[in-house]
Amino acid sequence: MAAESSFDVVSKLDRQEVDNAVTQTARELAQRFDFKGTGASISWSGDRSVEIKANAEGRAKAVLEVFKEKLVKRGVSLKVLDTTGEPRLSGKEYRLAIDLKEGISTEDGKKISKIVRDEGPKGVRAQIQGEELRVSSKKKDDLQAVIALLKGKELDIALQFVNFR
Repeated sequence: MAAESSFDVVSKLDRQEVDNAVTQTARELAQRFDFKGTGASISWSGDRSVEIKANAEGRAKAVLEVFKEKLVKRGVSLKVLDTTGEPRLSGKEYRLAIDLKEGISTEDGKKISKIVRDEGPKGVRAQIQGEELRVSSKKKDDLQAVIALLKGKELDIALQFVNFR
């Protein structure tokens, strides 16, 4: 009897890489001429959120673009960013809160599970386990086909595939 092979679909945040991107962005803001005297800054505000401050709405958006650029260079998907919209005026400065998404929500897990069930090879099962999804099958080739299928889909969360056994 063949053993079951499986892998986990997760959405993890590499906090160290995001922290490096925040630090690099702050360093670039201090050095660039177009940010001098604008009060532009970026910092952590809590465990899973980053806050951008600037004296003009356009400057806050420019800081966000620099931050996105640094994330891409560090290999972090922009799908982890959850911007709450436009910069809002708070006193004399504009603030932009950016939440960082981590984990697969139940509804996203159901969507992924449905994709695997409907479009994946026969005999492949997907089950939700908390904030991750376990995909199992008797054939490793079927699992690799599921990974290729999920990579080809445009989902609004960043996916990683771990524990392939």
